[in-house]
Amino acid sequence: MTTPHATANDRTEIANDIVAPSSVAALAATLDYDTPPGKGTLPLLWHWIFFRPTARQSLLGEDGHPLKGNFLPDLGLPRRMWAGGRLRFPSAVRIGGAIERQSRIVRVEEKRGRSGKLGFVTVSHRVTSGGVVAIEEEQDIVFREPAQPGTPSPAPAAASTTSLWHRTIVPDEPLLFRYSALIFFAHRIHYDKPYTTGVEGYPNLVVHGPLIATLLMDLLRREQPDAHVLEFSFKALRPSFAGNTLNLRAQPSEDGKTVELWSHDHEGWLTMSARASLA
Repeated sequence: MTTPHATANDRTEIANDIVAPSSVAALAATLDYDTPPGKGTLPLLWHWIFFRPTARQSLLGEDGHPLKGNFLPDLGLPRRMWAGGRLRFPSAVRIGGAIERQSRIVRVEEKRGRSGKLGFVTVSHRVTSGGVVAIEEEQDIVFREPAQPGTPSPAPAAASTTSLWHRTIVPDEPLLFRYSALIFFAHRIHYDKPYTTGVEGYPNLVVHGPLIATLLMDLLRREQPDAHVLEFSFKALRPSFAGNTLNLRAQPSEDGKTVELWSHDHEGWLTMSARASLA
């Protein structure tokens, strides 16, 4: 059970949870594995299905997110997206064990871009497993103004289609629904198509950024299961949508110390870039 404690003054939060094998098995099935990992260590980035937000139903906003102003600041910008992050893995998270997450707001910035006013919030997380620091993480969250007709979109970047490792999937509604359920995340852009297209202005349901990052890490895990990942960073560059082909690619360096990972859509546009540093 997650038990958050936050104040608007210090912008800190502590949450506790259990790495339940049933939840691990559910994510394994969602990622299309025959069997779950077992009783060992939690695969990297799978910790995102824990510390679920448990805001009361009456405290959810129109978009399905918990109302801002408690832990996350209210910048007056309704649209939000997880834009990227940086993680270190000094130790492992044990399946079946207790975990704790200490979170704090480390930076808040407001800017103005071509699409209007933007807000950037960086959140720091420190996850311990068995009393030992297992994950150190920073998350970048971007807040935007309501969608307006004719608002210019950032110019897309063409992705490389040459890589040593490549996997193709088509994210569909059941995949997005299952992942939303696993993280207890009610953001309507992932399951409510009329809201997504009519209010937020997207052409279809949006694939979760953390899900794409998890799939990229999963590609590395499938191709090099014994790799010891020290650090991982990722940046969301363009939304991916349900029903479209999503290409997952990875290219290890010649010395084997880093792996460049990226995803691109069916049109060849880069949607996420990432890098893993190996021991």
